[in-house]
Amino acid sequence: MKQTRKETSVITTTARVPAFEARRRRRTSARLWAGQILLAFVFVSAAVPKLSAQPGMVHEFAQIGAGQWMRYLVGTTELAGAIGLLTPWLAGLAAAGLAAEMAGATIINAAVLHSGTGVLTLVLCALSAFLAYRRRQQIKDLPAVMRRCLTMATRTGTDVTDGGNTR
Repeated sequence: MKQTRKETSVITTTARVPAFEARRRRRTSARLWAGQILLAFVFVSAAVPKLSAQPGMVHEFAQIGAGQWMRYLVGTTELAGAIGLLTPWLAGLAAAGLAAEMAGATIINAAVLHSGTGVLTLVLCALSAFLAYRRRQQIKDLPAVMRRCLTMATRTGTDVTDGGNTR
């Protein structure tokens, strides 16, 4: 940190930011991470019954009429989304995917199942969409991050055929 007469500034990789702004950003990031962790827990809790073929879930997906493959697909995407929410550079994309899934679940619950869980899926959709919106810069930066990772992997990649020596 660099001291000036009137205020303290924090130098980041992109720009100089006043200290109060840096603190605000850290608090916002901490709140978003807390929300992501809670949402990941909810989605893991929702995915496990689907993937473990609990009778209630089997019956529910039989009522939908799409087949049991849909139960496995939904459970897998919920579990993958929960893992993505806990991965820093995938959190925004995972939240967007989960928002889309919950939008579909809300429609199915309202139109096909006529159940009250449509309210829960609507809330989860809104929370996921909010997280995706707040992490939108991560989504925009994802192609550059992936290019950078691929470039680094090709530079430092090892070949298993030559005993692990670098190329």
